[in-house]
Amino acid sequence: MAVDTAASTAVDLGPATALSCRECGTRFPLGPSFACLECFGPLEIAYDYAGYDAEELRKRIEAGPASIWRYAPLLPVPADVAGKPNLNPGWTPLVKADNLGRELGFTGQLHIKDDSGNPTHSFKDRVVACAIEAARAFEFTTLSCSSTGNLAGAVGAAAARAGFKSCVFIPHDLEQGKVVMAGVYGGELVGIDGNYDDVNRFCSELIGDPAGEGWGFVNVNLRPYYGEGSKTLAFEICEQLGWRLPDQIVIPIASGSQLTKIDKGLQELIKLGLVEDKPYKIFGAQAEGCSPVSAAFKAGRDVIKPVKPDTIAKSLAIGNPADGPYVLDIARRTGGAVEDVTDAEVVEAIKLLARTEGIFAETAGGVTVGVLKKLVETGQLDPSKETVAINTGDGLKTLDAVADAGMTAVIRPTLESFREAGLATA
Repeated sequence: MAVDTAASTAVDLGPATALSCRECGTRFPLGPSFACLECFGPLEIAYDYAGYDAEELRKRIEAGPASIWRYAPLLPVPADVAGKPNLNPGWTPLVKADNLGRELGFTGQLHIKDDSGNPTHSFKDRVVACAIEAARAFEFTTLSCSSTGNLAGAVGAAAARAGFKSCVFIPHDLEQGKVVMAGVYGGELVGIDGNYDDVNRFCSELIGDPAGEGWGFVNVNLRPYYGEGSKTLAFEICEQLGWRLPDQIVIPIASGSQLTKIDKGLQELIKLGLVEDKPYKIFGAQAEGCSPVSAAFKAGRDVIKPVKPDTIAKSLAIGNPADGPYVLDIARRTGGAVEDVTDAEVVEAIKLLARTEGIFAETAGGVTVGVLKKLVETGQLDPSKETVAINTGDGLKTLDAVADAGMTAVIRPTLESFREAGLATA
């Protein structure tokens, strides 16, 4: 797709200066484009951070709002972004998971970065918040996306707040909780008879059709800007640790963009002098029923073989993940790994996290905690090291996965009935 150079010269996206190809390094003006015109590699944002003093920048960040906009100097957004109509996501808790850590045999500190507290209860609010600023800059009128559920809700909510129209596309068989949450904001919600990869292909076709004129697809033609929102997870984790890098991070994989951008965020903090450089390991987590990246990692391959998803973890059910090869590079470069767990292990992990830490994760979080457990048991992750596992969404969206949880007993409103049920010694 050709870059609109006229639009790119007029946009204000803060320190963002260009689009840069991740493969060949060719640069293009800022615009609604996602693929390199030279080699068809993915484009990402290049910045001008010249003149930043580490101490002054750290103080500026710490004095900022309790949202991702405290990091506006490091994102492709205008300086006044916090004053614009948006959902102000981010600055979610980094929970010391001591109970879970003891259960899993940790001697080092285990943390859960719990992103379920975002406005639409998933990390997707972060990426949409950045994409919507690009949509404003490029004068789009409609926000759209292909989604496995959480992104659809985030786009619908952000569009409603910011005054955009929205039309989002999802597989027709998503969990009902995600369907309702995406549809309640008043935009168009369209189910596609197929899986996520079918939905994504359709959206790519719509971008090139007159019917898609004026539409900003947050994870397609706005993808370079959208992806930068995931860096804020890295920024928050390090700031919440007292401006330190963790030793190990476990991250769920759908497209793989979150994992690659967290690594990018960590590298930027190091280059800016905001954290001390030290080795860290990144681990990717997939469900066995959609584990093309895990399979490639274990086989020592650099190529991701697409699969047809078959898992309860529908928010991770992307059979042909765009950033899969880059995930492999990062896992290998940092000394981490990519692992997968069965659906039964996902359910077990959701209950384990809820029982130990009072955090109700959706199935993606179950994948992360399940893989964390497996990595410790197989010796791939060191439980003596400081570790962060990321929960990306709220379990209320995937209730079917733990439908067997419920009332312990039904009793009459009498002490006799209470004792007969064996609850007096509970």
